[in-house]
Amino acid sequence: MAGFAQATTVSDGEAQLDPQWTVGGRPNGGYLLALMARAAATPTHPHPMSASAVYLSPPDPGPATVEVESLRDGRSASQARVRLTQKERTCVEALFTLGDLTTTGGPRWTDTEPPSVTPRDELSRTPVDPPGAGVRIDMLEMVDQRVTIETPGDIRGWLSFDDGSPFDPISLLYAVDSFPPATFTLGGSGWTPTLELTAYVRGIPAPGPLRVRQRARLVTETLLDQVCEIWDSTDRVVAQATQLAAYRLARP
Repeated sequence: MAGFAQATTVSDGEAQLDPQWTVGGRPNGGYLLALMARAAATPTHPHPMSASAVYLSPPDPGPATVEVESLRDGRSASQARVRLTQKERTCVEALFTLGDLTTTGGPRWTDTEPPSVTPRDELSRTPVDPPGAGVRIDMLEMVDQRVTIETPGDIRGWLSFDDGSPFDPISLLYAVDSFPPATFTLGGSGWTPTLELTAYVRGIPAPGPLRVRQRARLVTETLLDQVCEIWDSTDRVVAQATQLAAYRLARP
């Protein structure tokens, strides 16, 4: 079992997609985005500040190619386009804005307070084979995820790495796509492949479990628009994301 940093290593444009970071045998979208961000990072701008990805074809665990195209290298930020391919097909394409989050300072104002969440020690860890999910989630062997359903379309909980590793700006891109879909409470089938994901990383998280809220904003017959917000152990907002996903009602 590879830890997250090792599982997202890219060397000379080549990556090994780890079977442990999968849902139903397919690499998780946030995991792929983090891997691509690691490839794009530079010594001057080591942190992804924004990421926007389109998911074109799900890759399989195994070898993949990661191509980085530098679009601009500025003083405070740089931009890059990254493409992940496998077996001569494009699987994910993403745009990143990168910088150094150690220089951005703390929050001066926010319109969103940390949501109330059942204390972590009162919640059970989500199993690898969640009841009713109909799919094995191998990545849940690598993270301690504890969730509670507050209201329909609103899932909250806690997330930490099972090996105790702290989250960083790159792994936050995994965190924003790690929770169950908000349609889990709205009669969804569990099949919600991401079509597009936009994420903002707002700070370097303090050590400790992340507080996560994922909620649906609009659900149609075939599409889901959901938002994920993440706070660190000091109640600071450290990541936000919006994604458009395909949606299918569960069969009666």
